[in-house]
Amino acid sequence: MQPASRRNESGLNDSGPNEPRQPVPVQPITREAPVPVARPVFTQHWSDLTYLHWPYDPDLLARRLPAGIVPDRFDGAGWVGLIPFRMRDVRILGTPPLPYLGSFLETNVRTYGVDPAGRRVVVFLSLDANRALPVLAARTSYRLPYIWSRMSVRSEGHVRDYRCRRRTRGVQSRVRVRIGPQVMAEPLDDFLSARWGLASRWYGRTVHAPVEHEPWVLHRAELLDLHDDLVRAAGLPAPEGPPRVLWSPGVRVRIGRPQVV
Repeated sequence: MQPASRRNESGLNDSGPNEPRQPVPVQPITREAPVPVARPVFTQHWSDLTYLHWPYDPDLLARRLPAGIVPDRFDGAGWVGLIPFRMRDVRILGTPPLPYLGSFLETNVRTYGVDPAGRRVVVFLSLDANRALPVLAARTSYRLPYIWSRMSVRSEGHVRDYRCRRRTRGVQSRVRVRIGPQVMAEPLDDFLSARWGLASRWYGRTVHAPVEHEPWVLHRAELLDLHDDLVRAAGLPAPEGPPRVLWSPGVRVRIGRPQVV
């Protein structure tokens, strides 16, 4: 695939407290991982996944990013995703899948950034899951902002109904979509989905962990119902306008060891 960088504007050259002093070339967007993850810490299968995305002011998103990470832009905008899905077959350091604990439901709120090395990364603003021990493990190891929540997903033909309710704060989310035909990824879809690393705050530092998976298979999807508190609970204003909506059967994912940026 040819790099899709002509329409993508990184925040690397913007002024701000997180700006690197010496801008570096931004990693091109590719549908396959540029570097394989040779020794994954986690392998897992993300399945039955729905993407909802909205454009946001990059300056607003910059305040939510770890130190050294700046907003990644497409057509001048930063982007925020609300993504419910099924997590399956979680393995740690090559062990067999964890019974019961290795499969659960998750909904994450995420945005996109660029680190000082020019790598395009996902930054998770929140991750809700319905298994307590995986939540604890992810918060401890990668310092990801997981929250133990009540969740469900119902499948009726081509319709998916995802629900999430936090246990202590009264925050909830419902996403209901109808899956449509498979589509070819547009440049924006690659920008949002073809991410080969994640960044997070880790005991006072910013770390980067490499991510590898096969290219996404994407389907058009129709949004039937949306009631969401998760984006606002992550410290952002409520999104404006209709989201960009896609669905995917999923990918197998390999996540490498985090390293300090």
